[in-house]
Amino acid sequence: EVAVSWRPSAEFAGNLYKGEGILPASPRDVWECIKPVAGGLRTKWDQNVKDFEVIEAISDTVSVCRTTTPSACMRIISPREFVDVVVMKQYEDGTMLSAATNVEHPLCPPQPNFVRGFNYPCGCFCIPVPGEPDRTELLTFFQTDLGGYLPQTVVDSFFPSSISGFYSNLTKAVKALKA
Repeated sequence: EVAVSWRPSAEFAGNLYKGEGILPASPRDVWECIKPVAGGLRTKWDQNVKDFEVIEAISDTVSVCRTTTPSACMRIISPREFVDVVVMKQYEDGTMLSAATNVEHPLCPPQPNFVRGFNYPCGCFCIPVPGEPDRTELLTFFQTDLGGYLPQTVVDSFFPSSISGFYSNLTKAVKALKA
C-alpha cells in the first residue's frame, strides 16, 4: 500500500509528489534495490529507469549520474534523460537516504533521441520501523520537469500512477531478493 500526495512545487511550475508506504523487507534489502549506483538493481525492476550511469564519482557518497527512461503513456512521453548530483547518507538510527537535484556536467551534454528532463530536489528515505526489522517505511519525493512539450495534464496523470507502480514493483523486487 502506498499513499501519494502532491502540492505545487516551490522550485518549478509543476508539482512536488510524495509517496509513503511500508515495505515487507529490512531497510538494508530495500536500500539494495533502490541505491543509486552503476550496476545496481534499479534498472532491473523499475519500469521508469532504463539505464543508470555514474558520470563522475566525487566521493563514495556523492556522484554525478545520468538516468535514462523509456517512453511512457503509450509513447506519448518520449524517452528522457536526467543528469543529477546524487548524495547518499546513512544515519545512526539506520535510515538510509539518497537525494538528488539536476546539474549540468561537461561530460554529459544532451544526447540525441532523448528529451532532457530536470529533477528538482528529490529523494528516497528508507526508515527502519521500530521493533519490526523486516519492515521499512519508504518516503519518496519527486519533483520532476519532464521537459519537452507535454501538457501539464499528461504529467499530472502520469506521476501518481507511476509512483504507485514504483512501490508495487519495489515490493516484488525485495521479495525476490530475499528468496
